[in-house]
Amino acid sequence: MTILSTDKVKLNVSVKDKYEAIRLVGQMLVDAGHAPADYINKMIERDESLSTYIGGGLAMPHGTNESKALIRSTGMAVIIVPDGVDFGGEEPAQLVIGLAAVGDDHLDILTSVAMLVSEEDDMQRILNAASEEELIAIFESGMES
Repeated sequence: MTILSTDKVKLNVSVKDKYEAIRLVGQMLVDAGHAPADYINKMIERDESLSTYIGGGLAMPHGTNESKALIRSTGMAVIIVPDGVDFGGEEPAQLVIGLAAVGDDHLDILTSVAMLVSEEDDMQRILNAASEEELIAIFESGMES
């Protein structure tokens, strides 16, 4: 899976609110060439119309349906927020995954990630990853199965 790389993973991040978290993962997607800067505003717009909080400490901000045409390639950006950030769920999000996906890729990715983090052990391994490489390895092994 090449949609995740060390330049799109940040561990131990502190953000003041969900907008800063969305801008951070969005900017990583932009910097990696997956989408233009306009896509970040579409990610914020999407979260404002319908929360991108999935549950269990996971938020997956992504763009609106109208912004799909902006996406150049499928990619993911991940930040770990140990103190959590409020996305409007029962508990704060500690794992924030920004997503830019071509076509229907986002459905496959959302399903794979949801399955991976639904296992409490896997979620803890992700949150406790000691390096970007370790986090990527957890995702790669969990999303291929």
